[in-house]
Amino acid sequence: MEELKQRILRDGSAKAEGDVVMVSSFLNHQLDPQLLMHCAEEFARLFKDSGVNKIVTIEASGIAPAILTGYLMHLPVVFIKKKNPKNVDESWKSWVYSFTRADDTTVCIDKRFLTADDRILFIDDFLADGHASGSVIHFCRQSGAQIAGMGFLVEKGFAKGGQFLRDHGITYHALATIRRINPDNTLEIE
Repeated sequence: MEELKQRILRDGSAKAEGDVVMVSSFLNHQLDPQLLMHCAEEFARLFKDSGVNKIVTIEASGIAPAILTGYLMHLPVVFIKKKNPKNVDESWKSWVYSFTRADDTTVCIDKRFLTADDRILFIDDFLADGHASGSVIHFCRQSGAQIAGMGFLVEKGFAKGGQFLRDHGITYHALATIRRINPDNTLEIE
């Protein structure tokens, strides 16, 4: 998606140590609602014929694009929660490695909101090594739900997440792919 690519080139930055991409001014910390709505419109277009009946995302940066996509597709949105909240009686459990925090976190999803009747679209901000996606695969194996597809605002094309999803036969779309972080911390985008 050209608008997102140009925004990353204009306002994004990188820290080569650790391959960190900074998009905090428009995607993660401060949000650009118009840009996110355009991204949601693209996800809705890409997945309109996939038979999705529910959108799933993970706390926290995937929530905004997932809600907007759910709004456009007239579908409910379910958040994968970090830790196990007291208001959830029975949940599917997994864990996810957080690239930005560099730690493992237990995650859960209420069993009432992910069942064998569901055909889900997973929406998240970044695809790096596929850790969050792996948790979604694990949740679907536990619940019997099917993955219709996955959508990411940004893929780190130099990381292994895309190959991980292809190896698992999962259809996914990234709206922008960062090919590499250059030694001067500039970004190359496909």
